Amino acid sequence: MENRKIRTVMKYLLAISFIGAGLNHFANPEFYMGIMPPYLPWPSALHLTAGFFEFVFGVMLLIPRFQKWAAWGLVALLLAVYPANIHMAVHHELYKYSMIFHWIRLPLQFVMIAWAWWYTKADEVKGLNYDPRKDS
Repeated sequence: MENRKIRTVMKYLLAISFIGAGLNHFANPEFYMGIMPPYLPWPSALHLTAGFFEFVFGVMLLIPRFQKWAAWGLVALLLAVYPANIHMAVHHELYKYSMIFHWIRLPLQFVMIAWAWWYTKADEVKGLNYDPRKDS
């Protein structure tokens, strides 16, 4: 498979992941309330806001005109929730999943950030083709 096809498939996987996660915030709010660190105010509003933006940025990622903004939004969102992920790893005994899950999740968050960042680059804006070798 050529680079462009891989990039497109990966974009759809990322978008679908965030669209699904965003919708899940509304379908299963008790799950997200259960993993919300106790030091954060307004846990319900925060998880619903995160779900809303996960959904919106996931959809926007599929619209070429908004891809770059959506990708930056996902990068910001992933960075914003990272302190909560650290809290969950440090205080793993408060949460349902094992300590290993929470600690493995921390570096994987950076993989997700890099994946979203990949789409902050121009793809096919105004007929220009993106060539990742030119940015290296």
